[in-house]
Amino acid sequence: QVQLVESGGGLVQAGGSLRLSCAASGSICRINAMAWYRQAPGKQRELVAAITSGGSTNYADSVKGRFTVSRDNAKNTVYLQMNSLKPEDTAVYYCNADIQVHRNSESTYWGPGTQVPVSS
Repeated sequence: QVQLVESGGGLVQAGGSLRLSCAASGSICRINAMAWYRQAPGKQRELVAAITSGGSTNYADSVKGRFTVSRDNAKNTVYLQMNSLKPEDTAVYYCNADIQVHRNSESTYWGPGTQVPVSS
């Protein structure tokens, strides 16, 4: 069974920084794309940043230049460095990964989420 667990969330002041981590564990053959999503109160879940197994990245326009996604394939871990945080970044942040448990079987997994409240 595969699990994703996020860590690093917490209250931060506007202008501050946080680094989120998400570690995948279990019976894993290969991890393909990994991503961070967020959901603010009363809003739909949205993609924040994604990274392929080869290291290619893409970002939501609202976080470009402030957030950086990276991964450590040896540790099955993806990171989100968040700088210059704004109150509008307040949300629950979710980790997402496309994981092959077997060679020809890929499924998408989600972490339980970590809260990031940004105070003004």
